[in-house]
Amino acid sequence: QVQLVESGGGLVQAGGSLRLSCAASGGTFSSYAVGWFRQAPEKDRDFVGCISRNGGNSHYADSMKGRFTISRDNAKNTVYLQMNSLIPEDTAVYYCAAAYTSYLGNWCYRERNYAYWGQGTQVTVSS
Repeated sequence: QVQLVESGGGLVQAGGSLRLSCAASGGTFSSYAVGWFRQAPEKDRDFVGCISRNGGNSHYADSMKGRFTISRDNAKNTVYLQMNSLIPEDTAVYYCAAAYTSYLGNWCYRERNYAYWGQGTQVTVSS
């Protein structure tokens, strides 16, 4: 079983950047695909992007393509979400999640396919 802890959230002005981290413990992290999701106030949790267990493949929600990049360092048991050109609509709690799988496909868009979740980190983008 893997435990996940997000960090790196905060307050940033529109147009700025943030890098979130998702640190894992308690499992063989390189065996897990990882997804990022976000939840704005009074809204459903939405898919942001996902990355394969070796970092060689990734998918993104359309609104994040070109602005957000997911990477991972399995030696550090950490996945990163680099967010650039932030806009106020990006304000949300950001969550990472892990799924024990060797295959990255369309399943990674759906939060129900992830067994392990972090507690979330708040990102606030001011206009």
